[in-house]
Amino acid sequence: PGEPGEAAAFARRIDPAKEPGLSPEQRRHMAQVEYAQRQRVLQRRLRSRNVLLALGIGAVTFGIYGYTFYSVSQERFLEDLEQEAEAARARA
Repeated sequence: PGEPGEAAAFARRIDPAKEPGLSPEQRRHMAQVEYAQRQRVLQRRLRSRNVLLALGIGAVTFGIYGYTFYSVSQERFLEDLEQEAEAARARA
């Protein structure tokens, strides 16, 4: 490495199709490695999306569950039915 900002030889990007000293075996291996890296990045991206989707679905589910319990606890229909039954018993 000579000047600052100059890439080192090991970090230099090359185009395998234009590199004269590479054998077909080396080109094939480079293509496989690049494919594997792309797949790993895609999996990481999908994993984060899946986690966000799961959190969203879980939040909606627990929200519905909580609202259902809240609304059922507010309903007094059983008490109304018992009052009507007591009133009917008193009349009889």
